[in-house]
Amino acid sequence: MPNVRQFLELNRQLPEKKAANERNKEFSEIYSSFKLEDAMAQADRCLHCGNPYCEFACPVHNYIPNWLKLVAEGNIMEAVEISHKSNSLPEMCGRICPQDRLCEQACTLEDTNFGAVTIGQIEKFITDTAFAAGWQPDLSNITMTDKKVAIVGAGPAGIAAADILIRNGVKPVVFEKQPEIGGLLTFGIPQFKLDKDIVVRRREILEGMGIEFHVNTEIGKDIQFQTLLNEYDAVFLGMGTYKPMAGRFPGEDLPGVYKALDFLIGNVKNELGMEQSPEPFVSMAGKKVVVLGGGDTTMDCTRTSIRQGADDVYCVYRRDEANMPGSRAEVQNAKEEGVQFMFNLAPVEVIGDGKVEGIKVIETRMGEPDENGRRRAEMVEGSEQVIPCDAVIVAFGFQPNPPAWFKDFNIEVNSWDGVVASDKSLYPFQTTNPKIFAGGDMVRGSSLVVEAIAEGRSAAEGILDYLEV
Repeated sequence: MPNVRQFLELNRQLPEKKAANERNKEFSEIYSSFKLEDAMAQADRCLHCGNPYCEFACPVHNYIPNWLKLVAEGNIMEAVEISHKSNSLPEMCGRICPQDRLCEQACTLEDTNFGAVTIGQIEKFITDTAFAAGWQPDLSNITMTDKKVAIVGAGPAGIAAADILIRNGVKPVVFEKQPEIGGLLTFGIPQFKLDKDIVVRRREILEGMGIEFHVNTEIGKDIQFQTLLNEYDAVFLGMGTYKPMAGRFPGEDLPGVYKALDFLIGNVKNELGMEQSPEPFVSMAGKKVVVLGGGDTTMDCTRTSIRQGADDVYCVYRRDEANMPGSRAEVQNAKEEGVQFMFNLAPVEVIGDGKVEGIKVIETRMGEPDENGRRRAEMVEGSEQVIPCDAVIVAFGFQPNPPAWFKDFNIEVNSWDGVVASDKSLYPFQTTNPKIFAGGDMVRGSSLVVEAIAEGRSAAEGILDYLEV
């Protein structure tokens, strides 16, 4: 029987975490998995609120109290079925979602200082445990139609769209220019947050469901987009955001200044033994490194540099710690691993004669909130200083980079090159070309994996309506 006093008798607990002086030398996940009895005990802390705030705060609106109850009862197989009703990649989200800004922040126990239920780690535990026991989605009751949809991009949005389509009898065929599926799940997120075997395992599950993948295939180069329009009933674009936002300060083009995503992709490909093109592997071993930014990508770059053997790694951010946009847990992990944080400093210029020798920064103070509710960083005149360094990584975010062929197919983009596709239209996420749908970062802008999953699923629902399936 559920223990209604469990949240009083048992503290919030995470699975065991590797010691910082061990994990900062290796590219492997830092958290172990829950044992069944620990997952059951932690799940039983849920209050099963009349209004499940955790569920409302989740972009895919996971049925969190429902599967927490099943885990507390030890019913993992039913829990994994419910988990997949709302989320196409629950084991990924359990690992990389910033739960401390989403579901766990909204947990009633967090508001009352008892410590939120460990939702993310239990979500991860459910799918890992079910997969280990041989669970696979059961589509035996699905009648396949004669419809088929081409999906461009095998990232979270594309995978989520394919998941919904195949579950409704529509054949998805996914085209990916990289040598493996996953998009940033594979190539942008370091292994210490998401082991790549997890992505390979998910691909096997998806292919077992009937989803077809074509990797090393770039649309517009290896296959013309017109071919997709001719041969498929609809097309979904989930091509992400890979164009880095520039700092626009002098010295940004000096040797030794690196773009965050190129740095991360190069490192992952090096770890996986893949070809280092077009993103070359860059090692920070023996260097003093400054990473500019305050989001999760910044933390990925700092923690990767530490593992590569950098002498010193600094995170330089123009606001204070309270206004950082990334996961608080990731910031704490970075601190434990040796990253040094320098807040309220904005970059002015990269200094160097033919190579990076330092970065000039200026102090800031926190002003009034901006349109997103975060306080603005205001420059303090005359407070410039130089931080000596050998390398600078710019992690200011990413923008869409629409290919030239978009204009040939009436695919409208907005002022920042995002594809115009609204969730409020007759067919959600339909573009200005009625046969083409789009979702994820290339529509919303660079955001969370779980947001891309939500939009991919919604776009697939729009496609089903459009195809009258």
